[in-house]
Amino acid sequence: MPHFLKMGVILMVIGLIATAILANVESITRGPIADSRRQELLASLAQVLPKDFDNSPETDVVQIGDKRINRPAKPVPMYRARKGGQPVAAAFVVTAPDGYSGNIEILMGVAHGGAIVGIKVINHAETPGLGDKMVKTDWPKSFVGKTLKNAKWGVKKDGGEFDQFAGATITPRAVVGAVKRGLEFFVENQERIFTTPAEGVK
Repeated sequence: MPHFLKMGVILMVIGLIATAILANVESITRGPIADSRRQELLASLAQVLPKDFDNSPETDVVQIGDKRINRPAKPVPMYRARKGGQPVAAAFVVTAPDGYSGNIEILMGVAHGGAIVGIKVINHAETPGLGDKMVKTDWPKSFVGKTLKNAKWGVKKDGGEFDQFAGATITPRAVVGAVKRGLEFFVENQERIFTTPAEGVK
C-alpha cells in the first residue's frame, strides 16, 4: 500500500476513534449537566416564587413573547406555580436593554393578581460595583409586594420611590423600568399565562 494511502487510513481510524470517544463522553455528561441546570433553575425560582404551591413550575411552562419583556418580542418561558390547580404565581425573565453596559436580565415572580413576589438579576454586564449592588444587597427586596397601583415607578431621582445607587442612576433606572414593563405585561396577560396548555421549555 502506498505510503500516502496508509497515512490516510491511519488518520481515518484515529478520527473514528476520537469521534467515538467524544460521543461516549457526551452521553455520560449529558445527564449530570441537565440535572445541574435543573437544580440551578429550581434555586432561582425558589427566590422569586411564593412557597405555597404544589405543582412543579419548571415543567408547567408556556412560551410567550412581548416587546415589554424583550425588544425582539422573543418568546420566553413562563414558569407557573399553582395550588390545587389554581393559579398562584408565575416567574419569567424580563430584559432591560438600557443598562449602563448593556442588557440586564431579571427573573421576576408575580403573584396571581399582580403583586411582585420577588426579583433576581440573573445576567448583566455592569461594572462589578454596580452589579454587586443589584445582586448582593437588599435592593431587590424593595420590589416585593409592589403593584402597578401601589408604587411610584421610578428611581427617586426621577420622582419615583426606588433607591438609586450612589453616583449611578442608569443601572437601577433600567431595572425599575424593565420590572414595571414586565408587571404591565403580566397584568394584561395573566389569564392567557395561566390557561394556555403547557408547552415545555424550548
